[in-house]
Amino acid sequence: MTEKIITGNQAVAQGVRLSRAQVVSAYPITPQTTVMETLAEMWAGGEFGGDFVAVESEYSALGYCVGAAYAGARAFTATSSHGLAYMHELIHWAAGARLPIVMSNANRAIGAPWCIESDQTDSLSQRDTGWLQLYCSSVQEILDSIIMAFRLAETARLPVMVNYDGFYLSHTYEAAAIPEQKEVDLFLPSPPDRPAIDLDAPENRHGLVGSEAMHRLLSVRYQATEAVLAIYEEIYREFALRFGRRWPAVEYAGPPGAQTVLVTAGGMAQTVKSFLSGPGRGEALLRIRLFRPFPADGIRKVLGAPHVARVVVIDRNVSMGVGGIFAQEVKAALQGLPKGPQVSELNVSGGLDLSPDLLARALEAQRPEGEKINWAVNLL
Repeated sequence: MTEKIITGNQAVAQGVRLSRAQVVSAYPITPQTTVMETLAEMWAGGEFGGDFVAVESEYSALGYCVGAAYAGARAFTATSSHGLAYMHELIHWAAGARLPIVMSNANRAIGAPWCIESDQTDSLSQRDTGWLQLYCSSVQEILDSIIMAFRLAETARLPVMVNYDGFYLSHTYEAAAIPEQKEVDLFLPSPPDRPAIDLDAPENRHGLVGSEAMHRLLSVRYQATEAVLAIYEEIYREFALRFGRRWPAVEYAGPPGAQTVLVTAGGMAQTVKSFLSGPGRGEALLRIRLFRPFPADGIRKVLGAPHVARVVVIDRNVSMGVGGIFAQEVKAALQGLPKGPQVSELNVSGGLDLSPDLLARALEAQRPEGEKINWAVNLL
């Protein structure tokens, strides 16, 4: 193991290299660009042994990965914001075809107006496509998540999207432990050296079907996605045994009997942890790492405890007319509890910086009757 000071984007590249990806399809977009620049440097220097293919658009980037995955290759690409939106048609196709592609996404706001600040609405607008989604809170977690994502994708036969905050994590330097290649190879064996397509025996893949077949296939894919929770549990526990780092689907940090629990995802979790470690604080943190499939049982277990009276969901995203997306998912998960906690929302969408001072004022603020969201900008 080697410890280096690297950015979140460089951590992605290190994870891809260590995972022995066979095809990287590259197209730059801020703030993801240095992922591909780093991989290009690795490829030119002989550190990365896969094929590095520069394409002309984000749509082509995912399309190339779709073709590579059909051929049996371990495929990777990276994107952000409008690049992810441009891929939308093929994002559905990759999931429907159950291709084990891994894609990293540096969360960035969606226009209009033009904005390059961090916002999770880009990836969350893809939540119903069938991709598994992970949300990272540190540079180390990004590196580890890429490696875990390839194992998860190839075990479940479903594509995986690894998300992290643009600029807050993509360009922030942190110390990260980079495992040895032989250690990763034991955790993530190389894909079998045989193509999924036999050129001497051509066949039609995922052609036109009738409604009954389509309904049946959707049911099979739904069941496969539900099974991911158990698969992920097994993968993260093995990763923890091998590398000493634990990345559960739902992370709890704080006193066991906390009456107030702050819920968030991504890099904001580090701010919340730091804030809660201050003198006089008695709240706890619940961080959602695995978003699809949604770990509702794990969330109900924590937030449905009798001592939890108040839940504050901090969202860096928004569904217009509804509210924060994580908040809506948490509320749905808590439905049916005999006596559920009061759930309120703090919204910092658009890349607004969640400072400890802003968080303190948000927790102290009294929400007007009937207000669905506390918009953080109103507290500045």
